[in-house]
Amino acid sequence: MGLVLYNSLTNKLEEFKPINGNKVNMYVCGPTVYNFIHIGNARPVIFYDMLRRYLKFTGYDVTYASNITDIDDKIINKAIAENKTEKEIAGFYEDAYFKACQMVGSERPDLVPHATEYIPEMIEFIEKLIEEGYAYKVDGDVYFRVSKIKDYGKLSNQETNDLESGARIQVNDKKESPLDFNLWKDTKVGIKWNSPFGPGRPGWHTECVVMNHRLFGEMIDIHGGGMDLKFPHHENEIAQSEALYHNHLAKYWLHVGRLDLAGAKMSKSLGNCIYVKDLNTTRDGMILRCLILFSPYRSIINFTEDLKSQYEKEYDKWVRSYKQALYEIQYRGINSNALDDEAISLFKTHMDDDFNVQNVLTLINNLVKEINTSLRAKNYELLATKLNTFKTILDVLGINLFVEKMSDEALEVYKAWNEARINKDYASADTYRAKLVEMNIL
Repeated sequence: MGLVLYNSLTNKLEEFKPINGNKVNMYVCGPTVYNFIHIGNARPVIFYDMLRRYLKFTGYDVTYASNITDIDDKIINKAIAENKTEKEIAGFYEDAYFKACQMVGSERPDLVPHATEYIPEMIEFIEKLIEEGYAYKVDGDVYFRVSKIKDYGKLSNQETNDLESGARIQVNDKKESPLDFNLWKDTKVGIKWNSPFGPGRPGWHTECVVMNHRLFGEMIDIHGGGMDLKFPHHENEIAQSEALYHNHLAKYWLHVGRLDLAGAKMSKSLGNCIYVKDLNTTRDGMILRCLILFSPYRSIINFTEDLKSQYEKEYDKWVRSYKQALYEIQYRGINSNALDDEAISLFKTHMDDDFNVQNVLTLINNLVKEINTSLRAKNYELLATKLNTFKTILDVLGINLFVEKMSDEALEVYKAWNEARINKDYASADTYRAKLVEMNIL
């Protein structure tokens, strides 16, 4: 059996079998760009980047899309408050978002659709829903008729009656049912578009469905996001897709747990956030990546300084071992691409088990021990194999140790240092060592 994933749609572990052979289409809900992202927002960014890397590593042809919601009430309100256009606000925070992604080692998705680029398609989509009886107009607004979807609540595993009871807390007399959701909003302020329903803008739940369909055409393999998007956003995406396309939009639905701060949900409105932009160095970004990746992806992470310190020690230990081994192999002139096939096979076994990252962490630390043992035993061929394997696994996880091979100049000093030590010329060895420390080699 290959990769096994927990499918939120069926609430069970399932073997991953793409719809079209080796091709994988994956869509992940991206940010609404009205503010900087905090480290909790970074958790899905890191996990789905790793998922894409692993799928590609195991031979799949992956197309990864993640959208930018560049029109929303929060963007409009911020534009008014700062006397700027919505485009200026969205553009500024989109740039900041991708800088934050880079800080935590995540690559840009293959496709980055923007909601404002698909307004005509969204209007056409809403018109079809009205024609088919799945939507209705009220005073410039358009709502989706949830009662027409028989298995509404399937993703969030909730009964419609229970959902209705909860929804009645926020009564809207315009709607036929408390569960009906907005497809088109009659807006009085901010940017708006003309439509057959009147001037306004599309609802958030409609944007992702339309962009998904325009990008990929049919049902996709994986749709992902944070656990907080399961209801209502993803549930409402599925409802619209069922209405017009007669499918659940994606074969596999994946959801990543929250990252809390000292036991409380991280919230920009409450102000209990650590922003990614405030991380001091790319090393800090990698430590955060390790903390997130080596926690079970569906569980809540309770971020504390002690937890951060734990992964900081792990990361620094890896850097020290890798650096020492890499330089010694370079000094010895060993040129090998050999891998430890057994360790790579074990890595795949753990990853295929719905990303059993704690076992992966154990495997990595065992490799580090073997690297150190090989180094002490001066078994340089084995050292190279273990080091290549270690680096291969870290690359799949997107963990960068920021250690490069020595420059020609540094290598000459390194050789001179070793020769001085062999010849017991300790004064010269100390001089060369000081130069290597200055070059950040030792």
